[in-house]
Parts: sequence; C-alpha cells; structure tokens
Amino acid sequence: MKQFTTRRLPLAASIAAILASVPLAQAQEDAVLEMEEVVVTGSLRSLPGEDVEVFGFGKSLLETPRSASTISFEQMDRFNITDIDELVAFAPGTFTQSFFGVAGSLDVRGTPGETYFRGVRRLDNPGNYPTPIGASDRIDIVRGPASPIYGPAKIGGYLNFNPKSARAGSGDYLTDTEGAVSVETGSWSRQVVTAEVGGPISENMGYYLYGEFEDSDSFYDNTATEQTILQASFDVDLSDKLVMQFGGMYHDYEGNQVAGWNRLTQDLIDNGTYITGTAQPLDADGDGLISHQEYCGDPAGTADSCNNFAINPFFFDPSFVTGDQLDPIIALENVGTTTLDESNVVVAPDDTLENEVFTAYLDFVYTADSGLEIKNQLFYESYENLNENAYGFSQYHDSFVIEDKLIFAYQLQTGSLTSSLQFSPSIRYTDFEHGDDYINEYFDRRDLSIPSSERDASLDARLLATRIDDDYTEFYQGDYLDLGLALLGDFTWDNGFAVTLGLRQDWIEGDASSDPSKLLYDSGFVGVLEADDSESLTSWSVSASWTTDFGLVPYITLSEQGTVIAGQGAELQTGNVANGNWTDTSTLQEIGIKGSFLDDSLYFALSFYEQERTDFSAQAIVTNSADLTEGTEAELRWVVNENFILTAGWTNVTVENLDAQDNGNRRFSFLGADDMINLTDPSLAFGGAVVGLPQSPQASRKAGIPENVYTLTATYAFDNGLAFSGSIIDVDAVDSGFSQAVQLPAYTLVNAGISFETDHWTFQVNGKNLTDERYFRANFPNLFGSQIVLPELPRNFQARVAYKF
Repeated sequence: MKQFTTRRLPLAASIAAILASVPLAQAQEDAVLEMEEVVVTGSLRSLPGEDVEVFGFGKSLLETPRSASTISFEQMDRFNITDIDELVAFAPGTFTQSFFGVAGSLDVRGTPGETYFRGVRRLDNPGNYPTPIGASDRIDIVRGPASPIYGPAKIGGYLNFNPKSARAGSGDYLTDTEGAVSVETGSWSRQVVTAEVGGPISENMGYYLYGEFEDSDSFYDNTATEQTILQASFDVDLSDKLVMQFGGMYHDYEGNQVAGWNRLTQDLIDNGTYITGTAQPLDADGDGLISHQEYCGDPAGTADSCNNFAINPFFFDPSFVTGDQLDPIIALENVGTTTLDESNVVVAPDDTLENEVFTAYLDFVYTADSGLEIKNQLFYESYENLNENAYGFSQYHDSFVIEDKLIFAYQLQTGSLTSSLQFSPSIRYTDFEHGDDYINEYFDRRDLSIPSSERDASLDARLLATRIDDDYTEFYQGDYLDLGLALLGDFTWDNGFAVTLGLRQDWIEGDASSDPSKLLYDSGFVGVLEADDSESLTSWSVSASWTTDFGLVPYITLSEQGTVIAGQGAELQTGNVANGNWTDTSTLQEIGIKGSFLDDSLYFALSFYEQERTDFSAQAIVTNSADLTEGTEAELRWVVNENFILTAGWTNVTVENLDAQDNGNRRFSFLGADDMINLTDPSLAFGGAVVGLPQSPQASRKAGIPENVYTLTATYAFDNGLAFSGSIIDVDAVDSGFSQAVQLPAYTLVNAGISFETDHWTFQVNGKNLTDERYFRANFPNLFGSQIVLPELPRNFQARVAYKF
C-alpha cells in the first residue's frame, strides 16, 4: 500500500514563523520542534500533497491559486484509465468532443488545450495520435491559460505528463531494482503488453525504463491499433550541488481516424433509422478513384479553379434548400431505410493514421550554498504524421521543436515574509512542413449499410493528395522562433496571505511559404504564397490567496496569456502571417476556494471563472478557436480511511463562438439533413455536400460540450489485497452541430472493476459502460456536427495480469 504524508496547515505556518526567527542550526540542535505528520495509507496519491508546477514554486494543489487536478499512476491503474478522454472522471472541466475518434489532446473548459512533458509544451496534437498515458507517474491538469513561466499557450488549459523516474516518491534514488510486467486483454481482441524496470546504477545515479506494445482490434469496422511506446529516464547526481536528468520517449502509432455515422438525422439518433442508397458514379477514367478534377467535371484538369456548385452547393440559409434547387447528380439511387449498427462507421479498409514521435530532454539543476537554484531545461520533439481517409481527406506533417529554458530561482526570508523569485530567459524554435487535402470531402456518399467487401469503392473513394504528392488544398513550410523572458514572484506572509505575480515578454519571428506546384488550384485556399512577420506578446498574471487557520484557502487570479495560432502540424498559415493574425492573447478571471479537513484526508475545491481568446479574426478552429467560456467547477477527494477513497466532481460550462457571434450568430458549416427543413427527401443531397451559414438558435453557443457533467468514483481495498473500484459519469444532452438541428441524448456511464494484489502478482478485471448505455459524442461539431456523429462503445471488458518484482 502506498503511504501519503501531508502537513497540517496551521502547524506548518507556525513552524515557518519560528524558523524565520530562529537560526536553522540552533533549531536543529535544540530539537524542540517536531512537525506533526498525518500518514494516510491507501490514498493512491489522490490527495493534493505533491508539487504541481502551475507557477513553478513547488506549491501543492491546496496552496496553488488556480483550478487544477492531479491524477496519479495508482489511480489510473486502479480504474484502468487507458486514454486521456477517461480522465474526465477525476478532473472537472475536461470533457472532450470527438476528434474523429482519436484521443490526442483534451478540451479543457470546452476549448482546445495544450499538452506538456515535464513542464515543456509539446507539438500540437488535436488528433494526430492518441497521447500515451501508461508511462506517466502522474498527470497534472491545469484549467485556464498557463503561467507566464511556460510561454505562449492556448486558452483552455493543459495536461502536464510526469514520466516515471529513477527516484522514489521521497525524492531519493530507488535502493533496489524494481519493475513489473503486465499482459492485458479484453473486448475486441485487445492485446497490450507492458514492461518496466528501474533502480540504481550507482549510489549517485538511477534509471527507469518503460515499454508498451499493443496490437488490438476495435469495436468499429475496419479499425485496429498497433503501437510501440518506449520511454527511458535517468537521474545523476554529478555532485552534491549539481543534478543531471535526461531521457526520452519514442512512440510509433498506426491506426485510423473514425468519423462515425454519416447521413445524420434525429431519427438515426433516436431510433437507429438509416437512409440507404448509393451515390452516382463520377469516376470518369475507371481507375477506381474519384480525382478532384473528376469531382469538378473537368477530368482533363484544364481549369484553373473549381467552383462546382453541382456537387457542393452553397446556401446562405439552410431553409432555402429545396429539391428542385439541387443538381440531380448528387441524388442517391436505390433509396431506402434500414437499422444501422453502431459499429458501422465511415472507415474504409485502407484508411490509415500513422504517427512517429520522438521526445527527448536534458536538464541540469544546480543549487548553490546561498540557496540560489539554477535549472536549465533542454527539450526536443519531432513527429512525422500521415492521415488518409478514402471519403476525401488526407494530410501529413513533418515538424520538430527545440526549446531551451533557463530558470534562476531564489528564496528570501524577511521578517514574516517569504519571497520566492524566478527569472527565466528561454528560446524555442519550431520547424514545420504540412499538407492538407480536404476539397471534395464527402461523408454522405458512402452507404454504411453495405459491407465494405461488397461496396463499390469507386463511388466514394477519392484520389488523395498524399498518395500523389499533389493537389493539396493547403501546403505550408517554414519556421518560427520565440525569444522569451519571464519574471515571477511569490510572496507569502506568516498570516497565510500570499500574492503571486508574473510577467513575460515574447519576441516571435515567423516565416511561412507555400509551393504552388503542390496546390490544387493556383494559390487556392492558401491565398498568400509567402509571408514573414515579427510579433511581440506580453503575458501577465496576478494571484492572491489566504491560507486560513481553519483549513480554507480562498483565492483570486487574473491573467492575460499570449498564444501562437498554429495548426494541426504546428504550422503557420501564410495568410495569417501576412495579416499579422498568427498570434493572439487570452484572458482569465477566476475566483475560488479550496479546503482541507479531517486531518488533511478531505480536500475540496470550488472555482468560478470567465476566460476569453480575444481576437476572433485569428482563427484556427481545429487547434485554437476564438471562444468565450464561463463556468463553475467543483471537486472533492476524501480518503475516508485507509481502505476507502471517494472522489466527486461537477462541471458547469457554456462556450460562445466569438467569430460566429460577430457574424450574426452564423458560421460556415456542412449542412445535414435536419438543417434543410424544406428538403423533404434528404437523399437528394447525400451524393455531395451542401454548405452554408446556419444560424444558431441559442446565440453562438458552441456545440458538443455539455452544460453539466457530474462524476463520482469510489474504491475500497480490503486488507487481504482484494479491491473494488467504480465510477459514474453523468452527462447532459448536447447538440451535435452548431445549428442545433440534432440533439444527442444525455447519458450515464457506469464503470466498475475488481482486483486482487499480492506482494508480486496483480489480477484485475474492469468493465466499462456496464449498463450498455447507448450514447454518442459530437464529432468536430463546429464544422461537421450536422453530418456525422460518433457512436460510443457499448459494454466492454478488460482483464490484466501483472507481475512485479
């Protein structure tokens, strides 16, 4: 059983005051002061005692004036958390809409978030690959813009992954070699093997190695996962003052994106009634694929542009669409209805999502006799990504980032005031190459009721740009350099009052260009072929809190944070760079209260906030949307006794699309059958894609994000090694798309598990969605939400056997 130690706040404050007035040597010599400790066994490190680097001052969650949560490896292991979307059970504000079925990054407070590795921002990953969590010792989730010490970041918040390391929880090196091997199986031929080992190399050096290998099928048709994750970390005490930490992670992933159901209607959601019918042939040369030129009625490719409103008609208002206004070429043939199984989704047998990412770090930490700490963090990450979907979308990225951050930290004691100061210059360089291919992207042409082995692929499979390295909708290559300088100060008085101040300045130079020989039509959607720009961003934060003698910690935080408007492959768009719209700022106003009671075994946090990404003209709807978010978050963690742990959470959130709000509550969207209220037969449009500017009935409310999410988890461990765990996640109904034409029902997920653990063996079985709830998740709702939706997994099980030594 893990042991977790916290200190009593009033006592800690008293000790700090005494130590401020008595020389440390005398205090040690007299040995008259002994800190009372509360040891909570079996807590799974669920209480907020560990340092969470929100501001970089080593404060616990209780002391940190921001809404944040931490999830330990022990919690993830007990509840069998396998991807970041499941973290919603432990962290309010983290419900995530589907990004084509790939759990790349969380939506935090209803907007895209960032992912960090040991406190350094990773390359953007909205859906390039599922972010691995098995190699993490702990995941910290901070809601709202990052602290100025971390540089430009998105409005929503961030996840920070802390990899398993060579040091034990006490901070000392592991004294003996220890490790584990596990094998997991489950529904749909899940096969996962993990192995890890760590220990001392010498008395001043330690290591930790982790490997994970997966070869699994899926509930969804034509879908499988193969991945390899290798991670290593090393800690070396070069002297009694200098520590070196280095390591890295290699992740090779192969799977595919899952768009879900097409031909979306409310009847499909409510009753499973699917409109069948085949699209009319457009493959003029008989090669089995529809080229862009064939879609545009120009098989020879002689036109300089394509505005084929026969296949892709545009209507300002969806109510204008009637059958006699649509070209007969996009009408389905052999129309009927059937009941569709949730596993039948828009995935072709040769669809692929491949990603190879390499992450490395090298840190030096020097502590002088004066107490000055100097830390240098060097970070590198690269990825190569290929994404191909036969219905008409492909893209690739080849990007890398390198960052070096130097932090000088010093603490001063002046009377009743403790001042912690940080000064941090940094440099970050990002290089990118990115190609996107989405013109003539048609979900509804494919009849999902026909098995893929019997389907005529030439009716809906498009010739993809990534397979011919040509005809891209957008293509960008370039780089950007960020020189940053940050100052932070934390000032704490003996009476519990504390103020944290942060100021940062970033000078960023960006360069982006496009190769017209790779584009479909001249400059196409790129607009400007080459651009460069320099921007200056100022970020700041002000926080105040009061640690009371009776266990409550009220706080307030105001901040403004810079952000870089980069895309799915960390790319800058030439048009944004040319217009100076590739950077922006986000603002946060947050007030809250936290508390610790019952000898620090009960923790709660409550926060109220408003945050906004200010400039809606700087738009990147996939990675960095311009939103205004308001909400409330509540969290409770209670270690009832050494056997029983309870957690609970509540999220209340509303998100407004600022760009739509400025446009009369309208935004460009792909229209679905229920948008076109005067089109009595939607099969007349399913052979193409009708687009327009629907108006949201509820102002500019962002779809796919539930207003309320309630969570409850519990685990009970008997003294003989037997343990039970369970969670309930209750989610409000949501609109599938911006127009709110289709509503996805509310649902309640019930998960449970049982495990038995000895000194060396663990046997575990977990069941998810035990009530077999039929539920859905909105898929890219601001653009495609009226056309596609992702049916979520039915009842499923996982079983794991692990041996530790």
